[in-house]
Amino acid sequence: MPLLISMPGGLEWLIILGVIFIVFILPIWALIDIIRSQFQEPNNKIIWVLVVLLLPFLGSILYLAIGRGQKRSIS
Repeated sequence: MPLLISMPGGLEWLIILGVIFIVFILPIWALIDIIRSQFQEPNNKIIWVLVVLLLPFLGSILYLAIGRGQKRSIS
């Protein structure tokens, strides 16, 4: 059994770390991916940045589900 889970309150720490990842790291990751990508429509980049900034959690999920398919393919 991993050391963190066997400690008193270890499972709670894992849950807290998971929430921190989802709330803080996911939007940062989405923004970096948006900024580094080229989209089929140039305005999509601006729109996705605004969506992720205004709705960090939901915007990140929406971008990862929908926006990544709108990127320009490199050929």
